[in-house]
Amino acid sequence: MLDVNSNQIWPTGYMIKPMATPVSLNWRSEFASIPSSIISDCLGRNIGALGLKPYHGFKPMCGTALTVRVRPGDNLMILKALQLARPGDVLVIDGGGDLSRAVIGGLMRAMALRAGMTGVVVNGALRDRDEWMEGNLPVYALGCVHRGPSSDGGGEINVPVSCAGMVVTPGDLVVGDADGVVAVGPAELAALYARCQQLLLREEQMRQGIAKDNLDPDRFDALLRQKGCPV
Repeated sequence: MLDVNSNQIWPTGYMIKPMATPVSLNWRSEFASIPSSIISDCLGRNIGALGLKPYHGFKPMCGTALTVRVRPGDNLMILKALQLARPGDVLVIDGGGDLSRAVIGGLMRAMALRAGMTGVVVNGALRDRDEWMEGNLPVYALGCVHRGPSSDGGGEINVPVSCAGMVVTPGDLVVGDADGVVAVGPAELAALYARCQQLLLREEQMRQGIAKDNLDPDRFDALLRQKGCPV
């Protein structure tokens, strides 16, 4: 297979593309405190992964996507991706949604921590839950199983992947919290940040209104009347 970016010829079923430009520390810091639900709302409420569960507790996650697509149940290219990882990267693994074998566990978690990664997202299963539950490396997966992976290959690194219904491109900003995981392209960050700040302000004003009991009492009735409901 020919990598058009580097003219490197790879054997069929294997590909390692160049590392994407990291998301700036400024954007990572700004989005680290924005809930995934706010980001999702500002992206139209139909963006983000479905079915992923946090297996580390509730520490939030924010970083640059380092993507890898592997054959279900195999982790050879994940091991290689961990060697390429940089501080601030989030490893996004497309394992085909397979839950019969874990593709990442405690030893690979230690490698990710050593590399300074800020999270792991797995379209598949992990194992060694007790180690992940220490909480210092956020991880999201579809499930957990004791069965381990093979290390035979193939796979692709730094290519667009599908992860629990979410498309992730290398270099995307990946944000996760107790509600779930969303990914955003770098070109969208400035406009998205402005929308998020507006929504956060609007929600805070609504909370204050609830506390003071001064919200418009006719607001929801007006919406119902627009639908033809005789309220």
